[in-house]
Amino acid sequence: MKYRRLGKTNMKVSVIGVGTWQFGGEWGKDFTQKEVDEILDKAMELGINLIDTAECYGDHLSESLIGDYLRRRRREDWIVATKFGHRFHSHLDRTTHCSADEVLKQLDLSLKALNTDYIDLYQSHSPSDECFDNDDMWKVLDKQMQAGKIRHLGISIAKNNNIGQTDAASKVKAEAIQVVYNRLDRNPEDQVFASCERQQLGVLARVPLASGYLSGKYKPGAVFAANDVRSRHDAEQTNEKLEMAEQIRRNEVPQGMNMAQWALAWCLKHPAVTSVIPGCKDAAQAESNAAAAEYVSDSHPQAWNE
Repeated sequence: MKYRRLGKTNMKVSVIGVGTWQFGGEWGKDFTQKEVDEILDKAMELGINLIDTAECYGDHLSESLIGDYLRRRRREDWIVATKFGHRFHSHLDRTTHCSADEVLKQLDLSLKALNTDYIDLYQSHSPSDECFDNDDMWKVLDKQMQAGKIRHLGISIAKNNNIGQTDAASKVKAEAIQVVYNRLDRNPEDQVFASCERQQLGVLARVPLASGYLSGKYKPGAVFAANDVRSRHDAEQTNEKLEMAEQIRRNEVPQGMNMAQWALAWCLKHPAVTSVIPGCKDAAQAESNAAAAEYVSDSHPQAWNE
């Protein structure tokens, strides 16, 4: 495994993390505690130390599965990132809640679910500009940092790659940006990454496999189960992405190389990107994801070479 410094935080994070939206049951599978344990144990064995989750991956369900795992392991071995701002109601049904009081309640619920006294990276979850421009909320979060419940703040910006929120990160004391970035979606390269580099922000690239379309497992025309979030994607756009992925596989992925590993390493080549956080459904996928680190350069600007 290789490691990088997450922006100015001085946190040493693995270049491959574990994304955990799937633990909330919205990717076509419900997870048992045993399955989560196996995934995270395999990740730890291979040097992964970063877990990314959220309050609304289930009603704190993903956090609870991770928290039960952490209760029986060494908490200090992990960098735990979670998010705030949404409330889960049912499958793919959420509402936004970003007042100072609501965020404080969410923080306490996340701490309880994660079975921890502190969160390493607490991220605003794809906030609207109205939610983001809430001084009271950020003041409350700053107090929680002073109290030791939060180590660092971050912003998980929405798919529109909100440059306004990115530019304001330092103002609200956020030290990391999470953004959708993959070979099929390079929008952050236009403005967001330049802003992150100017501010020395860490960058977590989410959806690095383009919802699995860059995994090499799906061909054009693939159909997803009703309880899989991808079944709600526009069918025509999904097919276009799968066709693009097939062209990338043929023209860009070296012969004999695992496409998913190639796609993860591709993201990590960008000088702004600290880590990728792909999901995984079992320990074998976690192992395959971790193997992408073999193709990652040691000369990255954020490389941890100490």
